[in-house]
Amino acid sequence: MTTTSLEHGKDRGASLQQQRARAAFWFLAPMLVALFCVAAWPLLRTIYFSFTNTSLDNLYGGHLIGFGNYLRWRTMPSGAVRYYGTLVDPDWWNAVWNTVRFAIVSVSFETVLGMIVALVLNAEFKGRGLVRAAILIPWAIPTIVSAKMWAWMLNDQYGIINDLAVKLHLLDHKLAWTASTDTAMIAVLIVDIWKTTPFMALLCLAGLQMIPRDIYEATKIDGINPIRVFFKVTLPLVRPALMVAVIFRMLDALRIFDLVYVLTPNSSATKTMSVISRENMFDFAHFAYGAAQSTLLFTMLAIFVLLFVWIGKVDLTGETNR
Repeated sequence: MTTTSLEHGKDRGASLQQQRARAAFWFLAPMLVALFCVAAWPLLRTIYFSFTNTSLDNLYGGHLIGFGNYLRWRTMPSGAVRYYGTLVDPDWWNAVWNTVRFAIVSVSFETVLGMIVALVLNAEFKGRGLVRAAILIPWAIPTIVSAKMWAWMLNDQYGIINDLAVKLHLLDHKLAWTASTDTAMIAVLIVDIWKTTPFMALLCLAGLQMIPRDIYEATKIDGINPIRVFFKVTLPLVRPALMVAVIFRMLDALRIFDLVYVLTPNSSATKTMSVISRENMFDFAHFAYGAAQSTLLFTMLAIFVLLFVWIGKVDLTGETNR
């Protein structure tokens, strides 16, 4: 083959690659436009509103005030300095603590329980397909429906949970699970773990099924203890999928809204960042102030993802970084 033929072949290959790239772009263009309209543009507008004094009844009449919604101060006649804004708002920091506590506890339990369920579903047994379908029912139920269902089950007068606990002598008296500040967060955690564990199990099961079966056959031949196999073989191989599952679940947990809003309305013990920002924007008519809180929530989520990806050394495709 002559040099001219080789060069001609390379040019044709480069041209084909360019055509594929252009075709891929045009296929993705509608999705990118839709994503910009429903996600990027509202996010940018919210960030802009956080630096203004915009009100809900006059969205286009606000003026830029800088970081006033985040932190501002005024010198009192006595000479003392008084601070205002989200960054010194005790209600905001209470919501931050509630959100972080909820996210850490719920995701930890869901990860452990999800892995256990995934290991069971990954085993060979009769009716495995039916069990796999049934285990997804709690996750498939809409969150609003789950919250209302559990609200009735946890009701201090008519709820089945209190009735069974008292009859089994687990409780001395019926508890107002969702109304008491001592038990409200526990109630939210119970409902969230019940609903979302199947999601974690599904992602963990997908990672388990990617592991070659001959590895386990070799460990059986060598007589290695199953617990040692899990920690030395299964867990390292499923780690990329597990890390991605934890990232997505943690993002959901940090922006939890509907479950808390329906199950424990107006409870300071469970009020999260999403709930308090929504209250300020629409209930209390502090639109720009709520926009600042929403912007802080988005910033925290972005920082979390970057740190988690960097510390875990995984990308969102599930591949480990070498």
